[in-house]
Amino acid sequence: MSSSGYVLDDAQLDVIARLEVLAGRRRGVYLHGPVGRGKSFLADALFDVMPGAKKRVHFHAFFQELHRGIAERLYERGAVARAVRELVGRPKVLAFDELHVHDVGDAMLLTRLLEALQEREVMIIATSNYPPAGLLPDPLYHHLFLPGIELVEKLMEPVELNGTNDYRHLHGAPRSRFETGEITGDTELPDTPVTLDVNGRAITALGTEHTRIWFDFGDLCEKPTSTQDYLVLADRFDDWVITGVPRLHTCGRDARQRFANVVDVLVDKDVRLTLVSDHVLGEIVGGDTRDLARTASRLELINTTG
Repeated sequence: MSSSGYVLDDAQLDVIARLEVLAGRRRGVYLHGPVGRGKSFLADALFDVMPGAKKRVHFHAFFQELHRGIAERLYERGAVARAVRELVGRPKVLAFDELHVHDVGDAMLLTRLLEALQEREVMIIATSNYPPAGLLPDPLYHHLFLPGIELVEKLMEPVELNGTNDYRHLHGAPRSRFETGEITGDTELPDTPVTLDVNGRAITALGTEHTRIWFDFGDLCEKPTSTQDYLVLADRFDDWVITGVPRLHTCGRDARQRFANVVDVLVDKDVRLTLVSDHVLGEIVGGDTRDLARTASRLELINTTG
């Protein structure tokens, strides 16, 4: 048993032994594996024992700030390099939690970021549900990120954590606001739709009330919204209702991926989520989607009633 009260399983103990060796060499670590195996817990422990100036960021929030910083310097020479420098600072250790790339623009930006960190000899600690070769999995764009994947493997040692227990499900009462959500077949809807200005784009919501917002799945996921939009909206509203949620395998690939990104952001921001659907969870997340396992695991955290 660890001093924090956790009982470590065999897979976690094996990973700890590898992390101790890598920490002694100040070698970066890319800790990947299925959801709920304790990657963030172990990465945080490694981060805490590393000496020197350190910075820990969440990947979604970090890229939101990076996009904003670049936009503010859009017409300046070297805008990307300057935004990275001001956002990252000069840490000796930089930790990314929940690193995953599905947007080709973010993939190109991540490559630039890794190049900048390589120049500064920053030790990087990252967690991900994907092995390096699984980043930007879309076959139409994957080849564009091969230089980025090469940098990931050069700057970090890939370490897989693949235990048998999914610790996200080994609990009773909800531990977060997100987990108080539900999946239901019916709910009362507001009377008047609203149009929101988000990142200079008009996004339609079914309505808002204080910090609660209602969306139709089609408006939120079938239209060209982005992760950056969800981050902005999650800062404004901490209680989301998404209606008309279909079986995801009947949707286009982009709509399925947007829905997965919405769920990621709401978990990260600890926003309550209610899904209104004619289908149970197993039917909603069935079919082939790039984030099926991750999304299904996260949605199983909420109280299913429908």
